Amino acid sequence: MRKIWFRIRIHFSNDKKFYIALKNIFGFWPENIFLYKLALRHKSAALEFVNGERLSNERLEFLGDAILDAVVAHYLFQLFPLRDEGFLTQMRSKIVNRQQLNALSHHLGLDNYIVASREINHVRSINGNALEALIGALFLDKGFKFAEKVIINRILKIHFDLDELQNKDFNFKSKLIEWGQKEKHQVNFLLRGETGKGMNKQYLVEVLIDQKKISEGRDFSIKGAEQIAAEKAILRMKEIFSTSSFN
Repeated sequence: MRKIWFRIRIHFSNDKKFYIALKNIFGFWPENIFLYKLALRHKSAALEFVNGERLSNERLEFLGDAILDAVVAHYLFQLFPLRDEGFLTQMRSKIVNRQQLNALSHHLGLDNYIVASREINHVRSINGNALEALIGALFLDKGFKFAEKVIINRILKIHFDLDELQNKDFNFKSKLIEWGQKEKHQVNFLLRGETGKGMNKQYLVEVLIDQKKISEGRDFSIKGAEQIAAEKAILRMKEIFSTSSFN
């Protein structure tokens, strides 16, 4: 009877579309919909209260990051019983790195529901942060065991090819620098400026190859901006030189 009333409530809810999206992505109906909506609210569009407090997805992101790390570590520990700590650490990093989470969040369509200010809604790291925050919401709503099953069955097993991942390198800056050394090209990363203030502060980094600007990246951290710019530069170099050196 409870399930019937729950379905009726969803049917007449203003959040019906969001309920269905979460069901399609994670395979379950959420109980506390507020948590999931909060998980997709970036700090640039935080809810503000009369006492001056602001509410965004930052705390949920912190929690979700820890939950995701723990679940992935346990999953890899069981899946590769004969591999050492170094291998497990590297594999976990390849799964939970910012580029992977950003791409996965976009693939799942979460960017259609993220609430952020116009000035920063183009920053790719917002997507990965929102995915982590959703995992935090899932943990609070359903508990650790349920969250673990969802992460393994609806994320890891469906969206990650671990055999392929073992041979993949996501450190785009390192790959670009190594390519430059090998092919005798000078590669430089330059911090060109900062925009925004406080929680909305972003960094702009340019990649120069042989003193010529090739790409730029913008993110909330210098490291993140460098990785974005390096990834774009690698794609550009592949077009110019038709090289397989980055594969």
